[in-house]
Amino acid sequence: MTPAELAEVVLAAAHAVFTQRGLDPAVLPGETTVERPRNPEHGDYASTLALQLSKKVGRPPRELASALAEELGKAPGVKSVEIAGPGFLNIRLDAAAAGQLARVIVEAGAEYGRSERLAGQRINLEFVSANPTGPVHIGGVRWAAVGDALSRLLRATGADVGTEYYFNDAGSQIDRFARSLLAAARGEAVPEDGYGGAYISEIAAEVQARRPEVLSLDDAAAQEVFRVEGVALMFDEIRSSLRDFGVEFDTYFNEKDLHDRGELDLALARLREQGHVFEAEGATWLRTTEFGDDKDRVLRKSNGEWTYFAADCAYYLDKRERGFERVVIMLGADHHGYIGRMKAMAACFGDDPERNLEILIGQLVNLLRDGQPMRMSKRAGTVVTLEDLVEAIGVDASRYALARYSSDSPIDIDVELWTRATRDNPVYYVQYVAARTAGVSRNAAEVGLTRGDAGSFRPELLGHEKENELLKALAEFPSVVATAAELRAPHRLAHYLEQNVSQAYHRFYDNCRVLPQGDEEITDLHRARLWLNDATRTVIANGLHLLGVTAPERM
Repeated sequence: MTPAELAEVVLAAAHAVFTQRGLDPAVLPGETTVERPRNPEHGDYASTLALQLSKKVGRPPRELASALAEELGKAPGVKSVEIAGPGFLNIRLDAAAAGQLARVIVEAGAEYGRSERLAGQRINLEFVSANPTGPVHIGGVRWAAVGDALSRLLRATGADVGTEYYFNDAGSQIDRFARSLLAAARGEAVPEDGYGGAYISEIAAEVQARRPEVLSLDDAAAQEVFRVEGVALMFDEIRSSLRDFGVEFDTYFNEKDLHDRGELDLALARLREQGHVFEAEGATWLRTTEFGDDKDRVLRKSNGEWTYFAADCAYYLDKRERGFERVVIMLGADHHGYIGRMKAMAACFGDDPERNLEILIGQLVNLLRDGQPMRMSKRAGTVVTLEDLVEAIGVDASRYALARYSSDSPIDIDVELWTRATRDNPVYYVQYVAARTAGVSRNAAEVGLTRGDAGSFRPELLGHEKENELLKALAEFPSVVATAAELRAPHRLAHYLEQNVSQAYHRFYDNCRVLPQGDEEITDLHRARLWLNDATRTVIANGLHLLGVTAPERM
């Protein structure tokens, strides 16, 4: 019996009690939940439904809890129900009902853990969006790992998600990039406000190979060639490195398209209609202070140039016009100041900033070697890049390490720790369970042990304390996935895989032999435990997949 199935049993018992006692069924919720007690001695699951309903029907909570307990005790699979405190229900399942979960998980396979909790929500998720003026640095890599994991979690809970990379191919930083390429091609020093690093020379050489005539052009024409060709090459490299990292986007959106398609004018017109645009000092402003911003924002300068903020407005409107109800933007640690102005901008469009716009801020990441932060990239020259991180610890460890911590806390990634083949390496610890469960299945097949069909499965044999602990850990997986998606917190899933599933499986493995020894006869208990072993493999593999990490069969 899964927690969701037990919750339905609890609600059905409540309906029966209300009918028997003539209470108003309209106060009953459409659904309820059960939770695992912190203390295992208090039972397998707990329900607070009696406490929630007592005031609504004018009955003491313990009286209502007593009636619910009596009715629940009649349900198949419920071993006992005890009343605790003011009206908590502590529920114990019999071994057969608890053990059936292993079959449910194995038969569900990759679908186990998925739900429709966020069905109907259409979410645009923008992350990374690094400027095409250099390789993706380690801060952007954090959002690549967290953002991709979050998109997987949201989809697993029924949301309609569109992932997006905003390609900033317009503005002054692109001009500085082009000037830097031109200087490198001519063998000149890096411009004072330009970009350095070996990658600049590499791209400049590639542009020259494609366009041999470029250095014979005048400065303006040559810079334009380097701008167009260089940006294309840099972005191809960014996309390739992210793809190698396991991250693909549904949409790559060019900022330049906003300008070329007149979307900035459209956004300005829409904001004028809402009555929040004004003219001052020859410039065009948006009165964002009406919605809590610390100052009003310029949309168009007195010289006619659009501001970055104007492009932000147009881009937000574009997403909303494409039908996304909620716009989620993941920004770096230096972007806290954007929250107020972006929320105010959404309000200026007539949207509800709390419902339609969500901004997540990620904190800094340090890569440590020999206990000291790595400051310089071999190739980028000034920052640690995605390639540096992957070269140091690999893709799986990189993705797991970056997604394992709450995004609002800084991370130190110790190269020695994350490359160690020991239990103190978190990704190794979890992947080892994936490999061990696969190994048990292989060894079982070699000695002729199979699960058998579902009809011959005897779940009541899974009555050992460590089997029960593992079953309860596996039962939590759908709830953990849903909560991680709703709270935008992939790290909750990583902690669950380590602290709940992996620890419980190791205790099960150490205390409950799955395979027969020597000439020992294969029994139904061996088969039942093989179901539980394979159920664990399913949960570990599904959880790691949601984090974008592989579940190896051998290590």
